[in-house]
Amino acid sequence: MKLYHSSNVAVPNPDVVHSRDNLDFGKGFYLTPFFDQAVSYAQRFKRRNQEAWINVYEFEFDSSDWKVREFELYDGHWLDFISKCRAGKDEFSYDMVLGGIANDKVIRTLDRFFHGELTDEQTLGLLKFEKPNMQYCIRSQAMLDTCLKHIESRQI
Repeated sequence: MKLYHSSNVAVPNPDVVHSRDNLDFGKGFYLTPFFDQAVSYAQRFKRRNQEAWINVYEFEFDSSDWKVREFELYDGHWLDFISKCRAGKDEFSYDMVLGGIANDKVIRTLDRFFHGELTDEQTLGLLKFEKPNMQYCIRSQAMLDTCLKHIESRQI
């Protein structure tokens, strides 16, 4: 499967060390299977007058070899996981987490939830009609080294 990573640099050798803390699915290397989503995300670098790169990888893995958590919906489990990771309380030991990305509309709803303006039920009610835009977060260096092969890096 082909996956994409947006950055302000070419990333031929990804690692988990350079990831920011407190992201949706914790510290890890984030990718998407959607080229258009990667390009859209790369535009934020251009808006900051930085270079924008799309890094392309081939990803192959056997799920029986790795500890993987998948969220198919924006549901209570997803909300709880995101809340803990973003609060710096990432207690999970998954090699990879995949599920819906917190896009601009979802972020606005989550911000209201995190500030106490919305309850769990209200938040999930607003998110239930959103179709998750998939992201992959590879959290273990072993999985990156074993399963992800760099194909190319393109400056846009």
